[in-house]
Amino acid sequence: MGVLTLDILTTAAILFAVAAGLMIILGVMKLINFAHGAFLTTGGYVAYLTGAAGISPWLSIPLAGVLGMVAGLVIERVIVRPLYARPLDAILATWGLGIVIGQVITLTFGRGVQFAPSPLSGTTALFGVDYSAYRLAVALIAVLIAGALSALLSFTRFGLNARAVIMNETLARGLGIDSAKVRAITFGMGAGLACAAGALITPLLSVDPNMGLPWLVNSFMLVMISGVSFPSLLIASIVLGGAQVLVSTYVSPILGGMTIVALAALVLRFNPRGFSRA
Repeated sequence: MGVLTLDILTTAAILFAVAAGLMIILGVMKLINFAHGAFLTTGGYVAYLTGAAGISPWLSIPLAGVLGMVAGLVIERVIVRPLYARPLDAILATWGLGIVIGQVITLTFGRGVQFAPSPLSGTTALFGVDYSAYRLAVALIAVLIAGALSALLSFTRFGLNARAVIMNETLARGLGIDSAKVRAITFGMGAGLACAAGALITPLLSVDPNMGLPWLVNSFMLVMISGVSFPSLLIASIVLGGAQVLVSTYVSPILGGMTIVALAALVLRFNPRGFSRA
């Protein structure tokens, strides 16, 4: 297993972790959260501030997740919930919210690029090659996130209620399920996952007020071709993330940055259901 293969696998894991929060909100609430990139950026700055304060970088991930979930619960109650009957307005509200968060971050930290310390440094020998220890750790964390989300949706009361709301919200309410509570928890969870993902990936990159925009675009395209299915999201992350790595390595990093959007558009053109089996 060479460096290129590890690059593909770790890139797919990162994409999955970044897109998971967006998928949860879309699946349960039928709402595209265009503030997803802003939440991701917020998590990046949590990682930066944690490092600047001398706190263990590992703590930045749960701290960002908790901050994002609390903020998500408040935002859902104050901004999103009153607009449930007007889905387009709700989507536009999340877009505006993302702009506001970005401007607040810019006013607070400026437009400069910041860097967060990595919890792990150096390389690890794996399958005969030396590879970034932190990228491998990120891949492992992404796998744990996928397992935890699958377990939450499959083996808990909340998961049962969420799946009922996804299939038929009217019927779910008739059976006594509090769909408003399910929606609130879902939005909070999605925001928390986005912030945690931002803190997770920042040590590999850098953070600035526009950090979340390209991740928002890629996450949106991955979710669109995944059909609100975690297995399909994993497949999409591997296929499109792998293509991005190959194009960036053998053709051009600039074209590589456009690969996910271009391929996702092609997939949807010829198969509107994308990779979903539904």
